[in-house]
Amino acid sequence: MSGLREKQKADRQERILGAAVRLFRASGYRSVRIEDIARDAGVSVGTVYNYYQNKGDILIAVVAMEVEEVLEAGKAIVGDPPAGAGEALLALIFSYYDHSLEYLSKEMWRTAMALSIDAPGTRNGQLYSDLDDRLAAQVTDLVCALQARGEVSVHHNAPALGAVLFNNLNQNFIDFVKDDGMSLAALRARVAAQTRPLAALISSG
Repeated sequence: MSGLREKQKADRQERILGAAVRLFRASGYRSVRIEDIARDAGVSVGTVYNYYQNKGDILIAVVAMEVEEVLEAGKAIVGDPPAGAGEALLALIFSYYDHSLEYLSKEMWRTAMALSIDAPGTRNGQLYSDLDDRLAAQVTDLVCALQARGEVSVHHNAPALGAVLFNNLNQNFIDFVKDDGMSLAALRARVAAQTRPLAALISSG
């Protein structure tokens, strides 16, 4: 019975998050009410509150869903990186960017970032920070893999390099979501222009 209850719980959460994504995209985060999400998900308002305390919780849960999928996809790149430090790093970074608008619009990302910055000590703020830490750790894992393959010098500190690379890709992503006119192609071009020279500097070749 416990297995069935867990399945039903997961199904309800999936429906709530799916409804939130649809409504946030269609009407904007600020315009959507918990009641709207419950109606679209086919659950009661009380059921929504059983899982999420407020609308911000729902939005951060959508961010977490997005990042979990990104991290899972990134494992394949870390496990078998493309040849060359620059191409390997960009493959991972681009996989993050290309999935970034799967569930969240730019407006949703801006709101999620604002929630995390405004209240860093809250559950939402901590969860958002933890997701960033896991992405940074995966970038570091890729640097380690490239060092093991002889494509990045072992004389470089992998965690420090991972932090620098993540901070750069993250700041560029912030600039991207702040600018509604900036295309994904423009973001990729900007980051490629910054990452390739850095890859050349850290390369062992």
